[in-house]
Formats: sequence, C-alpha cells, structure tokens
Amino acid sequence: MEQTDFAFLDSGTGGIPYMLDLKEKQPDATCVYLGDTAHFPYGEKSPGEVVECATGAISLIIREWNPRTLVIACNTISVEALPVLRERFPALKIVGTVPAIKLGAKVTRNGKIGLVATSATVSNGYTRKLIEEFAADCDVFLRADPELVHFVERRLISATEKEREDAVRKSVDFFREKGCDTIILGCTHFTHLADTFRRVAGKEISIVDSRNGVSNRALTITERDSDEEHLPSDCAFFVTAATEEEEKEYRALCRCCSIPWGGTIRLPEN
Repeated sequence: MEQTDFAFLDSGTGGIPYMLDLKEKQPDATCVYLGDTAHFPYGEKSPGEVVECATGAISLIIREWNPRTLVIACNTISVEALPVLRERFPALKIVGTVPAIKLGAKVTRNGKIGLVATSATVSNGYTRKLIEEFAADCDVFLRADPELVHFVERRLISATEKEREDAVRKSVDFFREKGCDTIILGCTHFTHLADTFRRVAGKEISIVDSRNGVSNRALTITERDSDEEHLPSDCAFFVTAATEEEEKEYRALCRCCSIPWGGTIRLPEN
C-alpha cells in the first residue's frame, strides 16, 4: 500500500493551519487531513472517551492512507490520550500538539500569560506540568472557551469580521483584565482566528501558538520519498460526519484554504 507522508487528525477543522504550515515548509510532502466530526467536540469529553474516539479515527487513517507520520493537531487529544495512543499504535510515528507554554514564557515581558483552550486542556494535569516546567516564574491564567470552538467549526467562513472579533473579545478582555501581555492559543481551532486575536488584542499583547514547533518536529522525524507523485487529493480534508449545511461550510473553508474537499468517510465498525 502506498504511503502518505503526513496525516493530520483533529475533531474538526482546527488543525488545518498546522497542515498548511508544514506544507509551506515542505511543498513536496504529501498530506491528508481527517476531522473526526462524528465525535466533535473532543474538548468536552472524558479522557476515556477521547482515547476511544481517537483510536477509531487513527485506525481509519491507517486503513485509508498508511501515513509515515501522524500529526495529532489537537491539544485535547494530545494532553488526554497521547501516551495510550502511542502504546496502541507502536509502529506509527505520532507527533502531538500541546499548548505553547514554553514559547509563551519566552515571549512575555511582564511574566503574565493567558492560555485559552478547551475545557479538557485547561483542566488536564499535563497542562499544569507544562506550566510548572516552562513557566514556573510566570503567572499563567487559564480560560476555557468551548463556545469559540463551536464558532470556528460551524461559522468561521460565513461569519463577518465583526462577528469574528466579537467571538474572541471575551477571552481577550478576560486576559487583558489580568494584565497579560501574552495569550497562548491552546486549541488548534483558535489558530484560524490568530489574526483576529491580534487585531482585538492590539500591539501590547502577543498572540502565540504551536504551529511552528509541531510542523518542525514532524518534518524532523519523517523519512520521505521525494520522488513520489502528488495526487490531486493531496492535502484533502475529510470528515467522519457532516450535515448538508456543515458540508457547505467545510467546502467553503476548503476553497478559502485552497485545499481539496475529500468528503465524508466512515469510521471502522466496532
């Protein structure tokens, strides 16, 4: 079976900017993307549910695309399930995505950092360990914003710029009131709104995410065949479920990102 260089997994559209970042760095890499929309959102699930949902999605990815490396472009899956998933799929190289606490600690000037993420990422002990390891001398303020996750997944393309700014304003204002000069986007969905965050936050607040580190790590550990032909479906975006209205939104997002719409693909039967 032919191999794809990189497969990307998220509960929905969040990790697309991560795939595009890697593709910009390595244009000849072959990529595919799966949004496990049948189980969206992962950020409100228990750890056990996250493990089982991600296991099913990874099994599908291996069956369909046989990737050299899997990029879990989802902070929630990474902090909740990464060790278990590596045990379940020992032959697969897996790169996780975790909040850019280390980068935030380097960027901050006043030692006050905000982390906006899903409920699961905010409450997970691994996030606390990252803070203790890389930002022990900083004040880190945490905020879960599940409403913003849903906004990105369902309304990103159809929303006006004012609606996008209003969607991020609650989080920005929360961290501004805490005196933060740095905000970490700890959910991959939020990277779609990075520029909107910057406009609302203003020049005095830095906005950071983990795209650069994740794509660099994936490229470093992956041996690729540069002579492979690129299929028309390279970088295609697939989902595991979609209503008619959701498919319209996904198709519009694909056009906006200049990637192919792959369609809906069924998860393996239990």
